[in-house]
Amino acid sequence: MNTNETTEKTCYSSEELQFFKELIIAKKEEALENLRLLNEAVAGSENDVNDTSPTFKTLEEGSNVLSKEENAKLAGRQQKFIKDLDAALIRIENKTYGICRITGKLIPKERLMIVPHATTTVEGKMLEKKIR
Repeated sequence: MNTNETTEKTCYSSEELQFFKELIIAKKEEALENLRLLNEAVAGSENDVNDTSPTFKTLEEGSNVLSKEENAKLAGRQQKFIKDLDAALIRIENKTYGICRITGKLIPKERLMIVPHATTTVEGKMLEKKIR
């Protein structure tokens, strides 16, 4: 086995792609559950008996509005994450998963384990920032 295997390798094997597919599917299921919970928190009605009580809870109400806004932002991020995971699954099916869209080099497994929807190597990400 060559010690430069990772630099010479241009794509992941079917077995490796299957591993990443299973990883991404598990992350997507978790993300969908998180999104469901966030959407429930955003849509949750607080119209109960407390709304008719003569107390004025301005700080609490302000906190509830802020909390709903934060949950809505988190839900938006979760939706983008799910979309990115779906795109990664398509790249797996096309056998282009793990190939940097900027450098054309193979994205290291360690990076894909942490960011399974990554489309660039760290080097590619740095080049992309320089271009912008």
